[in-house]
Amino acid sequence: MTTSEPVIRLTENAAAEVRAMLAKDPANAGKTLRVYIEGGGCSGLQYGMVFDERRDGDLAAEQFGVAVLVDPVSAEYVRGAVVDFSDSLTGGGFKITNPNARQSCGCGKSFEA
Repeated sequence: MTTSEPVIRLTENAAAEVRAMLAKDPANAGKTLRVYIEGGGCSGLQYGMVFDERRDGDLAAEQFGVAVLVDPVSAEYVRGAVVDFSDSLTGGGFKITNPNARQSCGCGKSFEA
């Protein structure tokens, strides 16, 4: 299933980093970025990102040349979120800003719905 309105948005910086990661590792050839949530972290739920195959029921959208998959359960928690990337020495890496999170931990990798 493809959605016209992305469940989650990538910034141009995040999309550029994802494209670079895909190009660097031949094991990721033909795979797509999947953003998901799972139980864990210091706030109850944590974000995950992986290169994966498309599955039945996935919501998909393409932004800045990068396709993003989100499963239906995760979509309920991350709808409207933005994934950014920074290469700064302190606090660098991917960061997800989620309007659905009541509370996020200091590391920015987990949240409370």
